[in-house]
Amino acid sequence: MGERRILVTGGAGFIGSHYVRTLLGPGSLTDVRVTVLDKLTYAGNLTNLTPVSRHPAFRFVRGDICDGPLVNALVATHDQIVHFAAESDVDRSIADGGSFIRTNVLGTYTLLEAVARHHGDGATFVHVSTDEVYGSVEQGSWTETEPLKPSSPYSAAKASSDLVALAYHHTHGVDVRVTRCSNNYGPYQHPEKLIPRFITNLLDGADVPLYGDGLHVRDWLHVDDHVRALELVRTKGQAGQIYNVGGGVELTNLSVADRLLRACGADAGRVTRVGDRRGHDRRYSVDCSKISRELGYAPERDFESGLDETVLWYRANRRWWSPLKRQLGRPPLSRVESEARASTHE
Repeated sequence: MGERRILVTGGAGFIGSHYVRTLLGPGSLTDVRVTVLDKLTYAGNLTNLTPVSRHPAFRFVRGDICDGPLVNALVATHDQIVHFAAESDVDRSIADGGSFIRTNVLGTYTLLEAVARHHGDGATFVHVSTDEVYGSVEQGSWTETEPLKPSSPYSAAKASSDLVALAYHHTHGVDVRVTRCSNNYGPYQHPEKLIPRFITNLLDGADVPLYGDGLHVRDWLHVDDHVRALELVRTKGQAGQIYNVGGGVELTNLSVADRLLRACGADAGRVTRVGDRRGHDRRYSVDCSKISRELGYAPERDFESGLDETVLWYRANRRWWSPLKRQLGRPPLSRVESEARASTHE
């Protein structure tokens, strides 16, 4: 098939950088060249790409996916796009949704326009989305055919970008493949997210914030498993199809907090209850039988060991996360704020 030139948008973020490190790491593929396009907002960090920065098949471009001329030039020279770039923090979207609409919807449109212009159906476009587009489900699990019922400006913007991507498949024949993942965790995740937020607070002797009664349920997916699923979709997926990707570990936020307290050697007194988030979805759950049946995906990472390894990584990499916490305007040793920003996706 020849060498693949892959454009990875948002490749300096948590999941995107893990994907790039996996593609170009030890024992990796030899038939790919990877270009990362990232704006380097607060969520993007070039340090995440240090392990592959000198790889001969790696290139980094700093830029905005809403920049039409730049996107047009890059897409013209790449035959596959894996699209991670997005504004993703729910609390930030509640405070100001404008940037979410711009990046998630207009940015996705800009990329798709360039693909349709240069490649038609000749390029693969993997659109990385979220289970939050389905909204809350009391019982059972959402399949890929369920109607979308997003609750926050973030999930609404992601749902809109999903629909735009699928429309470009149906109207322009673009080979679009959509993935919707559950809550990710693992190394290099920004400390505004729930698990690294709790870990870094506990390591610094600070309290951890828990929304409402703490009984909101999420399915947890190790970033290793997510990246494996994405590679299955990129290499074996079908055009116009949607694939749910989950970890098969549904836990309340209270249960996650308890596990992290034990892993960090802290007691329950370190948990501070805060007012619930506006419009907070009670439970997310996706049915992953389609990607399992069609592409052979199954999560491999055990949650308990994966969480322990994640805690050890943050213990060993304080120099990586301490500056990020300072950039958020939250001194590491301060007590928990009255309104916590502990959203759970990348």
